[in-house]
Amino acid sequence: MKTKYIDLIEQTFDFPQREFQLEDDHLLFHGIDLMELIETYGTPLKFSYLPQITNNIERCKGWFRDAMNAIGYTGTYNYSYCTKSSHFSFVMDEVLKNNVNLETSSSYDIDIINHLIDQGKLQPHQKIICNGFKPDRYIEKIAELIERDAVQVIPVVDNYSELERLLKLTDKKIKIGVRIASEEDPKFEFYTSRLGLRYRSIVPFYEKQIRDNPQVELTMLHFFINTGIQDNSYYWNELTKSLRAYGQLKMICPELNSLNIGGGFPIKKSLAFDYDYEYMVEEIVTQIRNLCKEYDIPEPNIYTEFGSFTVGESGGAIFKILDQKHQNDREKWNMIDSSFMTNLPDTWAINQRFIMLPINRWNDNYERVLLGGLTCDSDDYYNSEQHSNAIYLPKFEKDKPLYIGFFNTGAYQENIGGYGGLKHCLIPEPQHILIKRNSEGKIVSERYSEEQTADQYLKLLGYIQ
Repeated sequence: MKTKYIDLIEQTFDFPQREFQLEDDHLLFHGIDLMELIETYGTPLKFSYLPQITNNIERCKGWFRDAMNAIGYTGTYNYSYCTKSSHFSFVMDEVLKNNVNLETSSSYDIDIINHLIDQGKLQPHQKIICNGFKPDRYIEKIAELIERDAVQVIPVVDNYSELERLLKLTDKKIKIGVRIASEEDPKFEFYTSRLGLRYRSIVPFYEKQIRDNPQVELTMLHFFINTGIQDNSYYWNELTKSLRAYGQLKMICPELNSLNIGGGFPIKKSLAFDYDYEYMVEEIVTQIRNLCKEYDIPEPNIYTEFGSFTVGESGGAIFKILDQKHQNDREKWNMIDSSFMTNLPDTWAINQRFIMLPINRWNDNYERVLLGGLTCDSDDYYNSEQHSNAIYLPKFEKDKPLYIGFFNTGAYQENIGGYGGLKHCLIPEPQHILIKRNSEGKIVSERYSEEQTADQYLKLLGYIQ
């Protein structure tokens, strides 16, 4: 009878997988010996495996290159990283190894851009796409960056006043984009995105504020769907409407040459993940080309702004099961040495699922459990996994430590959780480990930050200076 945890996984999923393998009863992730990581640094810990960032950028560039070559597409493909997914300097350094553009969301992003320019990490040919609703400070920072003339800045207009305010701060000729306010998924509580201009307003906006202004060129139309790039009728319908908006605008705006389809590539959140990236890219590129044939216009340069896809699969978190509580006849609570609410906040805020697997004891019998965090909040739990909405782990035994890992957590969790700041119930930020490969391809690691201390908390709270 097959009752071991490895049996459960092998009869439920295709396993091992590209990034997950077993060695001597414990888990490897991209070849990283996770038990060795635990023995070196202890738990709880978060880690960033930086080579995966480059790997995903290269994969995506390859999909678009192959799709364009297959149909003779004449426009270019331009990969951009959406900085709000993770602002860390080590992430930016890895991203910029790949000669890509950056997309910003706030004024403080521009301060980061200036630092990167000062350090020689951004070159004049690279584009900074400035998205989001723009308060005065953001507009001022964009104008300063344009005046600096060190990179190519493309402000994407989100509302009608932004262009007017920007032009008061610079005399340079600028290239801009306009964001379309797409219609949201029917399941949303609102009908139209709060971001961007309505479809029917874009042409009048161009005619009134741009066409006769020699200081401005409208070169980019920006389109983004909040639910991401999905193979369903809703996404294809919204893409088609945006393509038609591009075609109509191009007929009266000869400078328009770029279509920005935003972000939205999903990342792997389950061992059963099944998403055909190549097909989706081929279909998007083909639909753009067909639209251009219909309108008899040149094929636009395609921009994407992938954030989660770029950095998400580089991250992970490892916890130890401290104890097990039996609260009734059916529910067993495995308590971790950290908090889900504070250190994986998406599991609490939007019920996000990540790949969760034990690090060790794969040849032990398994049981169904719930996972609880250390805060006193009833919402600090994780109890839904890929095994038919249940969590199964090797059976808890006091004298046999059990470690679990959450994988592909590299996007947004640190930003949303308030990295290094105050946490609910003063549960500390775990230590953070950076993992790279040296020139010989060998895995090397270093501690980026220590676990938060009591003194750090007391200083934040004003008890000590």
